[in-house]
Amino acid sequence: MPGKQRHPVRVWSEYLAARALAAGLTAVDLDRTLRVAPAVGRVLGRLDRRHAERAAINIRRVYPDWDEERVQGLVRACFENLAKFAVEVVHTQRAVTPDNWADRFEWENLDRSIERMASDRPVLMVTGHLGNWELLGYIMAVLGFDLDALARPLDNHKLNDWVLGMRERRGLRIITKWDATQRMLGVMERGGALGFVADQNAGGRGMFVPFMGKLASTYKSIGLLALQHEASVVCGYAFRLEPTAADSRPFRYRVGVADVIDPDDWADKRDPLYYITARFNRALESMVRSQPDQYLWMHRRWKARPRHELSGKPMPKALRRNLEELPWMTDELMASCLSPLDMAGG
Repeated sequence: MPGKQRHPVRVWSEYLAARALAAGLTAVDLDRTLRVAPAVGRVLGRLDRRHAERAAINIRRVYPDWDEERVQGLVRACFENLAKFAVEVVHTQRAVTPDNWADRFEWENLDRSIERMASDRPVLMVTGHLGNWELLGYIMAVLGFDLDALARPLDNHKLNDWVLGMRERRGLRIITKWDATQRMLGVMERGGALGFVADQNAGGRGMFVPFMGKLASTYKSIGLLALQHEASVVCGYAFRLEPTAADSRPFRYRVGVADVIDPDDWADKRDPLYYITARFNRALESMVRSQPDQYLWMHRRWKARPRHELSGKPMPKALRRNLEELPWMTDELMASCLSPLDMAGG
């Protein structure tokens, strides 16, 4: 089932415009196009003030000691990365094939994740809106891994079908919200791998765990699937490499794993669901902090707030205990997660 119904004129105008833009981009060499993409991104950032200001607010929230020049520099880098991402998406089918992938990718920390994916046990693969999250799933499919990925369908059904075709050309299978539950369970039951872009805001009903020093609402589904099926959680990334004197091509990537969370890791935890959810968010945070210029800062990650914050009440004892029991918890991190009322002992 496609996304929301739209007027046919709007559907076709959006679709044809997108296809024309893609045709123009793919008519030019990928590396050459990527060299001009940053300038396009900077123009986009100046025109789209709403998202630029949202990105600045999020950056100030995470890096309160930064001066405004540094904040705005990261906002520009964010839009530059977004423009590069758009170029790469339409070029990926030609640029990444079973014959040429080795020339464009570097790998790190993959041993444990490959071992998990090669086993007959289910695996949950987690990434965030950083680097090229679309390319990460695509390259895994090119390498022959059996992978399904959860994705929100586009509202324009013509665009959705086109993008879906690009995503699935090399064997990656996309699961949309329309048939998500049964297909996800099927992947888990057959011992497959299921991919998530996991830094989505989950609203007021989500699980609030630390992310970049602040509580952020996260969907419980990843942790619940891990618990129910004893599935390992692999936290991975695809970061764009900077051109060098030895290799000036801008389309090169480093693919790696920041953390692997196995059932043994949560076996002795009092609240394993909270532990799993907090730990993969910690891995996502480590990725963002290593390459902040490649993160989608205009994403509304901290939009939802815990009920106790909204009502001006102290943090619930259960939540505070969960935070205190995280093995990596520090006094500084705990203080950043508490409200002024909690800090005052209210």
